[in-house]
Amino acid sequence: MPIIDSQVHAYEANTPKRPWHGVPNWPPHVTGDEMVAAMDKVGVDGAIFISAFSLYQYDASYAVEVQRKHPKRFALIKPVDPADPKVGEVIAEWKKQPGAVAVRIMLTTREAGLRPDDPGLDRIAREAARHGFPVNVLFWGNIDAGTTLIDRHPNTRFIVDHMAILQPRTRDALAADPWADLPKVLALAKRKNALIKVSGACTLSHKPYPYPDIWDPIRRLIDAWGIERCLWGTDWTRAFAVVNYEQAVEPFLNTDKLTNSERAMLMGGACAKAYGWSPSKA
Repeated sequence: MPIIDSQVHAYEANTPKRPWHGVPNWPPHVTGDEMVAAMDKVGVDGAIFISAFSLYQYDASYAVEVQRKHPKRFALIKPVDPADPKVGEVIAEWKKQPGAVAVRIMLTTREAGLRPDDPGLDRIAREAARHGFPVNVLFWGNIDAGTTLIDRHPNTRFIVDHMAILQPRTRDALAADPWADLPKVLALAKRKNALIKVSGACTLSHKPYPYPDIWDPIRRLIDAWGIERCLWGTDWTRAFAVVNYEQAVEPFLNTDKLTNSERAMLMGGACAKAYGWSPSKA
């Protein structure tokens, strides 16, 4: 079974050619070539490349460039804009893009005023389903709203980013109880039209590498959702200031908390099925 990272963000340096929307605490660049090198070093076969909203907003042109150069290593997800009245046409056009496997929306408290019954979100959910795309959705810190959105669209497949657990960008920003929302996440598992990414988990540890305290909550999450609905991922480079890429991969490759079959499903099988895509290093 191939190892597939369900969420990575590669990007080029901030230049006038493709200026960043914001400047997060990430490295000055992690190009597609650099991302492939990092994956090769730790044995990751492929990744779901999500165009970085923090940097490029709704412009996925860099992701398209990278996938064109490394078509066997990356599949693509593009953020789409609920405020765009032509978002349905955007999704239809994205469906034609080689390597495109899904779209993404944001429903965190940062998106002030965006409600789960927003007509733009409804339009995205309907059009994505019509084109056979799952909808990746980030709603950490806003789980009730995310649950309502999922319930509004039972015919749309949603993939919940980052376990719906708010994750820090720096180690000193880690909450005293980072898993406080876990009961809501476990209850969310009842929604059969949803899958969940076990991504960025190592950023939630209060202990040093290999982060042994993440396993009790992760085990509870896997038991509630079922291993076939859980997609492992690193969320690198967003997690850069907390863990490096190797540290985000190795705790899952080498743990005794997963059986071999569970590891194969969590670290590749479920992702391949969810997105209908598998990498090839040939």
